[in-house]
Amino acid sequence: MKKLLSFVTATLLFALFVLPVGAADDAMVRVIHASPDAPAVDIAVDGKKAVSGAKFKDVTDYLTLPAGEHKVEVFAAGTTKDPVLSQTLNVEAGKFYSVAAIGKLADIKLAVMEDNGKGEDGKSMVRVAHFAPDAPAVDVAPKGGDPLFSNLEFSKVSDYGTLDAGTYDLEVRPAGATDVVKALDGVKLDSGKNYTALAIGLLEGEPAFDVLLIPDGGEMASMPETGLGGSSDTTSATPWAVAAAAALLVGTAYVVRRKQDA
Repeated sequence: MKKLLSFVTATLLFALFVLPVGAADDAMVRVIHASPDAPAVDIAVDGKKAVSGAKFKDVTDYLTLPAGEHKVEVFAAGTTKDPVLSQTLNVEAGKFYSVAAIGKLADIKLAVMEDNGKGEDGKSMVRVAHFAPDAPAVDVAPKGGDPLFSNLEFSKVSDYGTLDAGTYDLEVRPAGATDVVKALDGVKLDSGKNYTALAIGLLEGEPAFDVLLIPDGGEMASMPETGLGGSSDTTSATPWAVAAAAALLVGTAYVVRRKQDA
């Protein structure tokens, strides 16, 4: 009986910690509201609300989304008809994505970026996304120095560049010029972390031109019951498996004890 109990225990531990429970089939997706004149929005994926009341500059946590194609719809907050945007999103398992609503409301669209969350000790990887619809092509450079990122046009996203971890004073300039559109003093880049710098807002008008620095990658968040296009069964598989395993172990131990007492 002791051998039986040991075998059952080993089998359950293998199932719990070795066999996949669904996360391997998911992508990790966050949403960014970068449309300067769009109101707060709700976002539905495959007909289910995934994000509620996102305002300009809001960045959600990463949420799980099953790999494959999904229909993404953007609605004015509190409405469910006449989406301002409807677009297909295709994501791959195990990857991180940032999905940004960009452009003015009349021309709003989604920009999809694949995020790199794998860091290197002592280094930081940075990329720039130009999401300011009325801004010309830009360079990003250290103060008074040569550009790190050059001639980046609206809706374009640079490749990642690797920098030593540390604190930097940076400038956003019109491409090829020395005029400063935005000074970015004291930008801290932590060792082993990667970032996306989002150029958003308007050069002329409100909301004013700004740059958001957001870290890329990270821990996978749980999927809410409403969403990101799938049920919460996949992400809740592990606790259910633990409960079932515990029940089976208790039951097995009870049977063994009864046989020993008989």
